[in-house]
Amino acid sequence: MDRGIPTEAVLAEMRTSDPPVQYLVGTPKGRLSRLEKDLLSKPWAEARDGVKVKLLAVDSELYVFAESADRVTKERAMRRRQMKWLFKRLHELAAMEISREEMLMKLGAARSRAPSAWRLVEIDMDKETSMFIYTLNWQKLRKVRRREGRYLLRTNLTENDPALLWQYYIQLVAVEQAFKNLKGDLAIRPVFHQDERRIEPSLACSVAHIFIAFLAYCPQVTLQRRLHALAPGLSARSVLEKFAAVQMIDVHLPTTDGRELVLTRYTQPERELQLLIQQLRLQLPPQPPPKITAAALAHAT
Repeated sequence: MDRGIPTEAVLAEMRTSDPPVQYLVGTPKGRLSRLEKDLLSKPWAEARDGVKVKLLAVDSELYVFAESADRVTKERAMRRRQMKWLFKRLHELAAMEISREEMLMKLGAARSRAPSAWRLVEIDMDKETSMFIYTLNWQKLRKVRRREGRYLLRTNLTENDPALLWQYYIQLVAVEQAFKNLKGDLAIRPVFHQDERRIEPSLACSVAHIFIAFLAYCPQVTLQRRLHALAPGLSARSVLEKFAAVQMIDVHLPTTDGRELVLTRYTQPERELQLLIQQLRLQLPPQPPPKITAAALAHAT
């Protein structure tokens, strides 16, 4: 099941189907506010190193409140970078002597550049001029800090093992990200499989699209596992980007008797890529043998 946020009607249909459909999905942030008091009394359980969860049973569902230490650090660093840039920009704008309309446009651009930080700032602008004052909303900041790196999931799975539930979620994240990346890499986006008018006419195309993406996903996973063992600091995507520097070219050399010699060659990798190839214990294939053609001679006669 997709880890997105389906509607209540869709979830009810899955629960009442025969056989029932099992799901593990995300929830809107508003639901976390409603369940926050009940979750406070629940104990934390260790799902894995750096990840702890709370389980809350409600009716026929189980809510999983997860906290990832790595994610907390990452999200806080992202927020701080945005806030640092936004306050610097607001300080610059406050010193400018421009029209009110131009100031509104610049404030709108700053809002688009740092949307997360913008939600934590209160701006009071004069109704006649471009002057404004800005302050940090500490109450919103404290609320954001409490929720950084934390997720609320809901499931109808009866499994109460936190580690297993977290493993299911991580698998969904990995599969979604893989298909998202592969569809972009293979240039077969968009596929409108959510539009009912397009589903039946393009069913065969959609199946082929999934099949091709799966075939491409298999070598990507193989590469990622090889990197985990031999070069743990690299991702499959970064390695593919490095290998993209190797180009395949055809060199055409005319001969004195009117024929043409074709040399198919790949470019020699740079030193950094050579070191990577050695680290992965790979070996480039030999250069293909030359080919000679009489096409030019036949054209002349």
